Amino acid sequence: MNIDARAAGFDAERIERISGHMERNYIENRKVVGAQVMVSRHGVPAYFRSFGQMDREREEPMRDDTIFRIYSMTKPITSVALMQLFEEGHFQLNDPVSRVIPEWKGQRVYVAGGDADAMETKEPDQPMTFRHVLSHSGGLTYGGTNHPVDKIYRRVGVNRDEGETLRTFVEKLAEVPLMYEPGQAWMYSLSTDVCGYLVEAISGVPFDVYLQENIFEPLGMVDTSFQIAPGKVDRFAANYQRTPEKTLKLIDDPQDSSYAKPKTFFSGGGGLVSTTADYARFCEMLRRGGQLDGARILGPRTIELMHQNHLPGGRDLTELAIGSFSETAYAGVGFGLGFAKTLGRVEAGSIAAGDYYWGGAASTIFWVDPVEDLYAICMTQLMPSNTFNFRGQLKSLIYSAIVD
Repeated sequence: MNIDARAAGFDAERIERISGHMERNYIENRKVVGAQVMVSRHGVPAYFRSFGQMDREREEPMRDDTIFRIYSMTKPITSVALMQLFEEGHFQLNDPVSRVIPEWKGQRVYVAGGDADAMETKEPDQPMTFRHVLSHSGGLTYGGTNHPVDKIYRRVGVNRDEGETLRTFVEKLAEVPLMYEPGQAWMYSLSTDVCGYLVEAISGVPFDVYLQENIFEPLGMVDTSFQIAPGKVDRFAANYQRTPEKTLKLIDDPQDSSYAKPKTFFSGGGGLVSTTADYARFCEMLRRGGQLDGARILGPRTIELMHQNHLPGGRDLTELAIGSFSETAYAGVGFGLGFAKTLGRVEAGSIAAGDYYWGGAASTIFWVDPVEDLYAICMTQLMPSNTFNFRGQLKSLIYSAIVD
């Protein structure tokens, strides 16, 4: 990779401060085992560096081609796949998803009651639409709280474990009331896994095959998949959890990981592994308005539509979000079709303006900024993802280094 900070409009010494920051604040004091950061602007790679180790137990250094669990950074890829089918005329954003999932035509909305067997429900004021599932505003949840609706998620066995399929997954969801009126709130949820099913059902192609044929192969994303190939396990990073004692505990050994085993459930919400280089090609496609190296993935107007704020009334997440679990802060942040969106620098306390982004459960992050014509990626394997504010820190370092 040819790195040229000056050609990308950065002060080379100032952007190099990323290295000192990561080494001093995270690697040397063992807050993370290893990490990787990439920045590109105007299509010119301006910074790329690997830090620490990819596997502490085997003392394996972080490789430039290390494969990471990207968890919810799968969501933007799934959203792009569904929007490819939008471009082919298979649906409109305001169409009900029950057109594709007939079992959902009888959906009900929770009204009151603390008992899952005696709760009051009603017909929704409007059906859940494609826009709603793309923007986490359809009434679905992750099923992890003590709310009566979430108790039904657990009772009927809504999960993304092995043995489940996308089809059985949406069939189970048909038995669960919506937690809120579609379009009236925002809640981080299983919506993008539903999007994966919609891709499969509309295209007639298994979801994993669809992604391979329509996104990964055209973009040259050679290491992005739902399963690690046997010949690539030696490049797969270990995953760690920060303990209450502020130490790191191994929670997924790459040599014995479920990612190395065959899958039945292909999670559009969090199932992929990838490399920085692969995800950089996805980001560069977004930056270029939907195409890269002759491969047209989406049209530029579709990309623009996806990173607009689709929350009702143009409001931000502080006004509409239910629950605190998510991969973004709420102040000054909207949500589009698969991406969070910075609406105001002052409100968000961000040096960037107009970027769109998401992150993953193991603290991976990315963002694309159409205003500055750049993207940035940070990969590590640390859970939970809210342990450190990598996004805010890296934005301060990166944007303050822009001089041209």
